[in-house]
Formats: sequence, C-alpha cells, structure tokens
Amino acid sequence: MPDSSPRDSSRAPGAARTPLRLDAVSRLADRWQGVLLTLVVGISTLWLSATGQLVLYIHPRYVVFTVIMIAIGMVLSLGVLVLAPSSRDGSGDEADGHGHDGHHHDAHADELRAPAERPRRRRRGRAAARTAAVAAGALVTTAVAVSLVVLPPATLTSATAGQRDVNSSTASLAGTSVEDAASADADAYAAFSVLDWAGLLRQTSDLSFFEGKTADVVGFVVPAGDDPDVFYVSRFVVTCCAVDAQPVGVPVHLVDWRSQVSADDWLDVSGGFQTNPSRTSSDPIALVPDELEKVGQPSDPYLY
Repeated sequence: MPDSSPRDSSRAPGAARTPLRLDAVSRLADRWQGVLLTLVVGISTLWLSATGQLVLYIHPRYVVFTVIMIAIGMVLSLGVLVLAPSSRDGSGDEADGHGHDGHHHDAHADELRAPAERPRRRRRGRAAARTAAVAAGALVTTAVAVSLVVLPPATLTSATAGQRDVNSSTASLAGTSVEDAASADADAYAAFSVLDWAGLLRQTSDLSFFEGKTADVVGFVVPAGDDPDVFYVSRFVVTCCAVDAQPVGVPVHLVDWRSQVSADDWLDVSGGFQTNPSRTSSDPIALVPDELEKVGQPSDPYLY
C-alpha cells in the first residue's frame, strides 16, 4: 500500500495535462486560423492588383473597391488578434485534476480512475482532430493563394466558350445599336471590337447594312460546331467577374480553316462581310478575311 500511492499520483497529473495541452494548441489554432487565412488571401489579392492581373478575375470597375475592402479586412483581423484576450481557460480542469491528486490515498481511487480516463481520451481525440482540420484548411487556402501569385493566370478558352455558347447572351450584345452604327464613319468602324460587330450581326441580317464596311477585329478562335469552313473570332465579355463571362464572336468564313489556324489561336482578322457561303452554318452573314494574322494574347483579353 505505501508504494502504490506515489505511482498513482505520478500518473494522474500527466494524464490530466495531456488533454489540456492539446486543448491549448487547438484554441491557439482556432484563434490564428481566421487571421492567417485573411492575411494570405489579402496579400495575394493585393499582389494581383499591383501586377495588373486582378482584372483577369474581376471587372476593372471593382478593382479599387476590392483592394479597399481587402485592406480593411486585413487591418481588422490584426486588430482582433491584438485586442482579443488570451485564451487561458482550463485552469479549472487543472485545479480539478490537482484536487483529485490530493485524494490519491482514497481507497476507491483505482476504481474511479479508469472511468475518468475515457472522457479524457475522448477530449484529447476531439482536440487533436480539430487541430488537424484547422491545419489542413490553412494549408489548402495558403496553397491556393500562393498558386494565384506564382502560377501565370489562365484565361478562359474555346472549351469554355463552347460550353456557354457563343452569342447566346442577349444582354452582352446590346451595346452598339444599328441606328448608332449607321451614322458612324470609317474610323469608327475600324475601332469596332468583336463585341460591336457581333451585336450588329445579332440585330440585323440585312446584308446592305454591312456593305462597304470593313471590320478589323482581334480575338481567339472558337470552332463553329463541326463546320469545316466557319469559325468564330471571339472574346469573353465580363460583367462582374470571370465566372459570369459570356463569349461573343464574329463568324469568319475561311475554307478548311483548321489547316491554317487552331482553336484558341489569337488572330487579327480584317475584311468585309458577305452572305455566308457555308450550308451548315446558322449565321447568315460572315466575315470574309482579306488579311489574317496570328497575334499574341492581349494583356487584357476580356471585353466589358
């Protein structure tokens, strides 16, 4: 009996302190999680803005607003971290644990210790699982944010355009009206973008309206279904962000176009409009190129 009591007292405090240490680590991870994620996302967003790449994700009119809100969020997160009281609860558990240590001479200590170990183990397991979940979430968020900075941003492609259907958005094509274009001069026509011409082609199929007008547009190649002689020179129109981007395009008639260009190639195409010779195309009028040149992707590939 004299030897058993010291052994009991040496085990009980250690068993009590282990879940307490895990609880402390878990509380610390909870406290830092939101701050860390906010800072990582904030720094990544500010970097994209400073390098001019944020416009590849959101409309330019939202850039300033986004930067301001991100900066405010970062400042508030740091403020919360500084001002929040230190989480040093659990002293009651420690006191309670020491209180039980004072009764290690009790004759029933061995009988009570075994049931008490079970809730400790459960608490220890929950704390460890919560800490692991917080760490995994922070790691994933950090990896995504770092990839936005390190990896070159990828713009939307012809595959996305095919999924969303070129010229399917009426709202995107309502910019330039036929009435406005009728009074424009040659210089204005030369400045028309893919969006302008696609909107006009959507509004009227009167070939006389397009006679004598020369288009000079830059966009990427999107196949017009399986038509071997027609493709779209296309751009994405962004209203809010890249998620809602809608593809618009001008049909180009070029016999066996796949032998000369490929999907996603960026082209500068100039020429006039004619009745579409293709029998399988649904577009009554097409741009017939006088000149076609492969070019690099513009620094801002989207239209607004």
